[in-house]
Amino acid sequence: MTPSPLALAATIILLFPMGYFLLASPAFLLVKLDIPPVTQLLRGMFNAHFLMVSIAGAIGTVAFAIAGRWAFAAGISLIAAFAVWARRWFLRQMDAQLSARDAGDADAVRRLRRLHWGGMLCNAIQLVAVVGSIPYLAAASAS
Repeated sequence: MTPSPLALAATIILLFPMGYFLLASPAFLLVKLDIPPVTQLLRGMFNAHFLMVSIAGAIGTVAFAIAGRWAFAAGISLIAAFAVWARRWFLRQMDAQLSARDAGDADAVRRLRRLHWGGMLCNAIQLVAVVGSIPYLAAASAS
């Protein structure tokens, strides 16, 4: 596989965890977050999502660097770095809100829901950026 198709494949692989999260996370809007198994499943989904985006982003960064597409490598590396940071931040915030909910804080469920919406928004913005870059990647590969 030559470097340009490798970079395109890395982009497509990066789209899989983002697309899955985009489709799976709205289902949690239909359930109450005061049910412990539901929130543990939501936390696990956030954990897996950010971990997979980090791994796919690192692979994508290497693939774009090998292809000599430094701007794309920088963009994908920013997505990967954000996923590493966001995983720590979101899970820490979720754990704090889960502890607060279990301690009887009535507003903790609302804050959990806000975290959920924030995670979906972050993913949607990154997904739009990656999908929006595909035509530029294809144009750069053609030349």
